Amino acid sequence: MVVPSRREVLDLLARHGLKPRRALGQHFVVDPNTVRRVARLASVGPGDRVVEVGAGLGSLTLALAETGAAVTAVEVDRRLLPVLRSLVEPAGVRVVAGDAMTLDWDAVLGEPPWMLVANLPYNIATPLIADLLDGVPAIARMLVMVQREVGERLAAGPGDDAYGAVSVKVAYWARARLAGRVPPTVFVPPPKVESVLVRIERRTSPAVPDVDRNRLFRLVAAGFGQRRKMLRRALGDLVAPDAFACAGVRPEARAEELGVADWGRLTACSP
Repeated sequence: MVVPSRREVLDLLARHGLKPRRALGQHFVVDPNTVRRVARLASVGPGDRVVEVGAGLGSLTLALAETGAAVTAVEVDRRLLPVLRSLVEPAGVRVVAGDAMTLDWDAVLGEPPWMLVANLPYNIATPLIADLLDGVPAIARMLVMVQREVGERLAAGPGDDAYGAVSVKVAYWARARLAGRVPPTVFVPPPKVESVLVRIERRTSPAVPDVDRNRLFRLVAAGFGQRRKMLRRALGDLVAPDAFACAGVRPEARAEELGVADWGRLTACSP
């Protein structure tokens, strides 16, 4: 069980006539030090269950398997599956063919808890993380490699330039923070942007558990949909004027000023 070098990954691609597919947002990590760093930051080992999305040619997969964790690798690109299986199944990795956006996660994971560790394709990172937080409670922790702008949005708080609706969604379910940067040079092909690692740890209960979360997220979407407007205008069709005083929220405030607890109070005051 050896994590392949850059040259070995390039040789694999050439030998099998494979190229990264732009339509799938594929950028393969080809640096053994980077994938072992990710595995180390994931803090997993024997007894842990790890699921990886977008396993590609298995570099990160093998680094995770080196820790002794039980690894399940999900890959949608059927061109890569024979090569991936030949590399990682001898290391005890289970390979699942499927699209992470439509996967039956309950069937794949079974009993909790799990940790997701992945170099996420840029085109699915945000919706996938949001969907997993909403609907797959078996995944208790995540360490994901994503485009820097995406990572900053996931981890942002009120007042940060990157703060938006997805930041509130993450904060409702979890605590998130940036865990490191990843240069373009460790990928094939190298992306035109910098990547970051984001650590996400699911809360034992939502940050505001006693409100209708669907309504909360509707208010958040409406507020950030017109983020330059004051909330009394952006939410005029959804929130009664007296709800702001009830929630302790200034009607002149803008969406980026409110934390998840503020959104929760505003939701509770405007059923």
